[in-house]
Amino acid sequence: MKTTFQRAALATAVAGLCLSTAMVQASSHREAPFITEKPKVDGTDFYMFRSYETGREDFVTLIANYQPLQAAYGGPNYFDMDDDAIYEIHIDNTADGVEDLTLQFDFTDVNQDIALDVGGTTVSVPLKNAGEFGPGADTSSTPFTGDDAIATRQTYTLKVIQGDRRTGAVNTATNVTQGGTTFRKAMDNIGNRSIPQYADYADQFIYEFSVANCATNGRVFVGQRQEAFSVNLGEVFDLVNISNPGGARDQGLNELNDSNVTSIAVEMPIDCVNGPARTSADAGEEPVIGGWTTASVRQAEIINPEPTDKAFDASTMGQKASIKGGAFTQVSRLGMPLVNEVVIGLKDKDKFNHSEPVNDAVNFAPYVTNPTLPKLLSIVTGGAVAEPNVFPRVDIIASFLTGLTLRDSNDTIIFSNKPVSNGLTEMLRLNTAVAPANSDVAQQNDLGLLGGDLSGFPNGRRPVDDVVDIELRVVIGAILPQFGENDPNGGFEITDGAVVDRTILLNRFPYLGTPIPGSPNQ
Repeated sequence: MKTTFQRAALATAVAGLCLSTAMVQASSHREAPFITEKPKVDGTDFYMFRSYETGREDFVTLIANYQPLQAAYGGPNYFDMDDDAIYEIHIDNTADGVEDLTLQFDFTDVNQDIALDVGGTTVSVPLKNAGEFGPGADTSSTPFTGDDAIATRQTYTLKVIQGDRRTGAVNTATNVTQGGTTFRKAMDNIGNRSIPQYADYADQFIYEFSVANCATNGRVFVGQRQEAFSVNLGEVFDLVNISNPGGARDQGLNELNDSNVTSIAVEMPIDCVNGPARTSADAGEEPVIGGWTTASVRQAEIINPEPTDKAFDASTMGQKASIKGGAFTQVSRLGMPLVNEVVIGLKDKDKFNHSEPVNDAVNFAPYVTNPTLPKLLSIVTGGAVAEPNVFPRVDIIASFLTGLTLRDSNDTIIFSNKPVSNGLTEMLRLNTAVAPANSDVAQQNDLGLLGGDLSGFPNGRRPVDDVVDIELRVVIGAILPQFGENDPNGGFEITDGAVVDRTILLNRFPYLGTPIPGSPNQ
């Protein structure tokens, strides 16, 4: 049961507090100072692509990942979502940097006190579960089976909001698979003893849902997945100290290959994410959507000196370790990958995560028009990598802020995700008219557009896309010739030596693979 606090009373108690400035934090793998204090709302990666599962090509998949660098053995609490926060995926289908559609996830803790008779005394167990559960579970040696074996789990609601995320029209999704409006988050992969057949178990949490104003049902899944993002993390942050930047792309240097992450995955029909038909004046434009993720928390928090945590004891009304109230304030933002990690200046990283795309031109344009990363690369490589002498960087502006158009040698457009109105707004953009190039992830080109695959990054982002190598090549000038400028590095194929492990990815929803178990023992 999720305890409902008296928000009005709480607001009165903290009326003198204004925490919105302090509650600004960063997304993407702990790259800004405050996020180290609030990992549950740290957005790490955002994927948006035409579904390539066979038979689902008329859908768009959106995956928002949170809680980075999860050690599989990180018990006993593991990695629940924050039940006092809201997690959101925003879609702009009118190219103005303002959300037209928001998918809002609100989580609730479901708790029960599991206790054992120990020498005539009833004592609560210290673990998250007290028996096996899921497919293949052995229930012969414990009195606790199924949900009765789980001390704490989570459910969630999905709201689809049209217009402004806080004042727009709200439609609550219906769980078509099970009925009602509640969905369940899959338990984390505690280990092979607790959940013997985790892949089969997790599949039970893929739900079909319906929502008003969308004629075709979608699908949703929330749960732990194996981290798919690949990066040579230590060397990149050590002044881009890449030991072999011109070597093989796979040098075995992916430092995230032993981590898990928590995914919110949604699949919706293309018509539903594209929104209403464009006006006749826009009829010649490609159907391009922009997307980004956020997480928001309450503005105020009071620490309880004597908690009875998580509502296990109904008689205490669930006196949690802290009580939170006030308006929801955005504290995490993520669209294009690596923007806040290697583009936004350190002093503005918190500000970026508190902001919205519509304000990017005022707040952050110089970081893209005159980026520091190419100069850093030139410095640390002793000039081996040349800094493009093009300002403003029209190529990076197009890739990150306005939408990219590619032409062939005859100046014929071969791809466009240029939006209807050309504003400087940082979002992940997807041309929904471009069909998936291949339904088999093993055959997809992980260099995306740079590799000639029009359905890959930066036309949206698929799990297989090696966004680090792509972005490194773009920042040193790989697509400058598309803008009539010279590439000073002559197509140098810079790499961080880490590639996505395709073997852990799925060819079906939710696409990210089975998480690493906390205990490998069978």
